[in-house]
Amino acid sequence: MMNTSAKIVFFGTEDFSLAALTGLIEAGYSIAAVVTKPDSKKGRGQQLVAPQVKVLASRHNIPVWQPQKLTDITADIQALRPVTGVLVSYGKIIPQAIIDLFSPGIINVHPSLLPKYRGPSPIESAIKNGDAVTGVSIMQLSAKMDAGPVYAAKEHPLIGTETRPELYHALADIGTNLLLEALPRIINGSLQPTPQQEQAASYCQLLQKNDALLDLTTLTAEQAERNIRAYIGFPKSKLTLLNQTVIITKAHTSAQQKTPLDPVCQDGVYLCIDELIAPSGRRMDAQAFLRGYAA
Repeated sequence: MMNTSAKIVFFGTEDFSLAALTGLIEAGYSIAAVVTKPDSKKGRGQQLVAPQVKVLASRHNIPVWQPQKLTDITADIQALRPVTGVLVSYGKIIPQAIIDLFSPGIINVHPSLLPKYRGPSPIESAIKNGDAVTGVSIMQLSAKMDAGPVYAAKEHPLIGTETRPELYHALADIGTNLLLEALPRIINGSLQPTPQQEQAASYCQLLQKNDALLDLTTLTAEQAERNIRAYIGFPKSKLTLLNQTVIITKAHTSAQQKTPLDPVCQDGVYLCIDELIAPSGRRMDAQAFLRGYAA
């Protein structure tokens, strides 16, 4: 029978963290605390919004820590020792002094096949680059970004139509199952990690709002279409059509222009617009946009 008596401190902020925290709770692990970022202001009203992992933890009466600096909770962690750390999309670099407080360290769920795509946007990078396969790695956290040794990994094939939200959900589920499978053996020491091949490492960057602009003079139609699927939600994909700035949510490529809305890309192939969000905020297809905005 699986031993779930070990105390765990869970680090997570993004929605990708929810599946793992839910899985640990349902598996019966003793979650001593959840560490997440402070509540942030969002939306037009700039209202303070709590991370969803905080909401979930509070629902299960799990203590929530939201330190500005991780060193502020050093004493709290020391009071729990021995304790294991689990980190999923926390969003901050963990200093070595904090990692060293845990046994056997902090276990990280990373949505790529390490050492590929170390960094903050591996899911978007896999879609944007047209990869045929991606996956999830369970690794031992180190102070250097995503460079720690790997306990387990699982591949996930891509079919070339995935959107960012779809792949997030798929990899969150795979990562949770892989974590639950590996964690008991990590804690009891029967599963040891394998160092990454440093020479094969690649990196992805933090996405910014200005990444939303689709520059079709430098992108092929295929690249533009992949960007649209990769950037749904954030940072989104923007074009100026009929003198209006719109957000493209779905498109396909074609050697022929299907509607006057379809722009030509760097390779002479057209990006055919299937769906967009107009300046009004309404989601519509190309024909509806043409009826409403064409002169």
